[in-house]
Amino acid sequence: MEEKLKIKISIADRVYPLTVESNLEEGLRSASKKIENMIKLYEENYAVRDKQDVLAMCALQFASAQENQKIHSTEEYEDAILRLKKINEKIDFVLNKNI
Repeated sequence: MEEKLKIKISIADRVYPLTVESNLEEGLRSASKKIENMIKLYEENYAVRDKQDVLAMCALQFASAQENQKIHSTEEYEDAILRLKKINEKIDFVLNKNI
């Protein structure tokens, strides 16, 4: 069983105390840094009045990236299956030809 750590993560000028397994700490800290960087980018480049708007845009960007990655992975998987089927057909053809 993993050791639990009490950490504090800061996002959008708010501190969130969390109790997490030690193997998750690095990922959480990295994610919070990415969110902070994205917040800064939105605030510098867009007329933003409210942190809520910035957080919503960050959430949309992260969710969109994850969905696009799933779609891309699915397309790659389907392409690989199609290529394997073609290879299998060629192998079957060669084996049946030599019988």
